[in-house]
Amino acid sequence: MNTRQLLKKSLFGLLGLFFSASLWAHGGAAGTDTDQCKFELEPTHWLHYTAYQPQAFPAEEFCGSLPSVNTPTQLVFDYQDMRYRNMAIEFEVTKEPEGTRIFFQPAQKHKSGTVMLDLAKGVPDAGKYLIHITLVPDQGERLDAHMAFKAGVGAATSKSSILLYVFFALAGLYVLYLSNAGFKRKVDGVIADIKS
Repeated sequence: MNTRQLLKKSLFGLLGLFFSASLWAHGGAAGTDTDQCKFELEPTHWLHYTAYQPQAFPAEEFCGSLPSVNTPTQLVFDYQDMRYRNMAIEFEVTKEPEGTRIFFQPAQKHKSGTVMLDLAKGVPDAGKYLIHITLVPDQGERLDAHMAFKAGVGAATSKSSILLYVFFALAGLYVLYLSNAGFKRKVDGVIADIKS
C-alpha cells in the first residue's frame, strides 16, 4: 500500500470516529460514568445537565462554566429514570455565596424526561452560582440536589471544543507517524526506550 492510500484510509477512519454518536454523546464522554455534566439525585440515579448560550456561542455546549454574563442562557436537564418523570421537580438558580435567587421554576412534572430552563437575561454577574433541584414526590420526603457553576470566566471554549482540538492534534500526529519514516523511527525509538 502506498503512502497516498494509507493517508486516505487514515482520514476516512478518523472521520468515522469523529462522527460516531457514541464518541460524542454527552459532550464527548463515552457514557455517564465519565460524564462531568451530571449530578446525583440519589445513589445510582443521575441527572445530566448541559448549558447553552445560543446567541453568543451557537455551536457550544457548557457545563461547569459559562463564558458570558447578561447573555440569554438555557439550562437543559435530562433524566432517564422513569420514576422521576412521575415526580414534580422544582428548579432554582442562586448567586453564591449570598444565595440571591436569579431563577425559580415551581415544582411540576416533566413526562418527557427533559427540562429546559430559559434564563432570558442570563446570569447577571460573574462569579459562582448554584443550581438547586428539589424532587417533590406525591408521598414521602423532598429530595434536594445541587450543582455549582461559574459564569463570566473568560475563555469561551467548552469541554466539547477542547476534546475536538485534542482529537485533531492526535489525528495529525498519527497521520505524520504513518507517512513520515523519520518521525516514525523517532517515535518507535522513544517507545522502545520507555519499554526497556
